[in-house]
This record gives sequence, structure tokens and C-alpha cells, in this order.
Amino acid sequence: MTAPSFSLIFSGYFVALLIWGCTTVVCLVDENVAMQPVTTIGYDSTKMMIANTTNGQSTLPFACGNNSHLCMDYCEICPSFFGGPTMECLSFMFDSVCLQNFKKSMASLNNTEWCIWRNVSGLYSTLSYCTEEISDCLLIPWPNPLVEKTFVDIHAEFFKDCPTEELSDPPPSIIFALVITPICLIPIMVSLVVLKTKNGDGSS
Repeated sequence: MTAPSFSLIFSGYFVALLIWGCTTVVCLVDENVAMQPVTTIGYDSTKMMIANTTNGQSTLPFACGNNSHLCMDYCEICPSFFGGPTMECLSFMFDSVCLQNFKKSMASLNNTEWCIWRNVSGLYSTLSYCTEEISDCLLIPWPNPLVEKTFVDIHAEFFKDCPTEELSDPPPSIIFALVITPICLIPIMVSLVVLKTKNGDGSS
């Protein structure tokens, strides 16, 4: 995915966030978390969004990573809707940016192609990079339990019917070695028993 198309997609989500305000958006992240209206946050988020930089210095109430040109955009969303760079904000960003793009790309493939690694490896890597980029921007350690849950969920949704390497047959050379080893040991053991008996040690 190119940077311009990613920026367009992200801009669309950002406009939707501004329209929805603080109503049902958070419920998609965690039904047990109740969000206060934006106006109850301890600082004027509107002014902060308008003037997020002063003489090149960030005016965000928390540190923001700088590993990507999109970091400031990500960091501005969190205080406006979640009060800061929380795990709830990270979850929302994963759902809105990373997973939306991944699911859209997977939907463009036939489901019979999902189990072919060369077809999905690029999409998988892009998803992994997206989660890492957003986590780094919000200065949340990566990997983290939310990242693990994200990948467990996509495996359950898209790859649960794919055969795993553990269930496949071993190579023929391994099968041959496992079969021939006990066959070769039987004559050796019989010969040892016969020799021991001939030498009169059978009673001992």
C-alpha cells in the first residue's frame, strides 16, 4: 500500500471520528469502558488540535514518537477521544487502520488462496508493520497483549481451516529411517540371545 493511499484512507477515518464525536465509537473497542464527553477532558482538546505545534515544538500533553510522518496524526486522535495514549486508543487505531486494510485486502482474494503463504505474506507483513508503527508512535511497547490478540483473531477468522505443518506427513527419508531401524535391531537382538545361550550363560 502506498503512502498517499494510506493517507487518504486515514483522513477518511479521521473525518468520521470528528463527526461521530464521543458517542458509540468507543463501544466498538470495549463495551465495558464508558467514555466521558470530549469537553470533560482536563484540557481544551479543540485548541490543542488546532495548534498542535508551537514553533516546531509539540504541544501534546504526552510524548509522541517520531518514527513515522504519521505519528503526529495518530497522537492527536488519542487525547481527543480517549484522554491519552491508552490501550483503548491503540485498539481503536488497530481496528480503524491496520485491520480494515488487512480485511479489505483479504476480501480481494479468493478464500482458497488464503492458505497459500506467498499470497498473504505481504499482507501479513504490512499488518505487522502497521501495528508496530502505531505502537511506536504512541510509545506503547511492541509486541504487547493487544498485538497478540489481534493476530490470534485474524488467524481464527482467516486461517483456521489451513493445514498446519505439524499435521503434515514427515519426509520419506524420516519415515524410512523410523521403519528400518526396528527391523534391523530384531536380527541383532536374536543373534545376541542365541550366542548367550550357546555359551551356557542362559541360566545366569
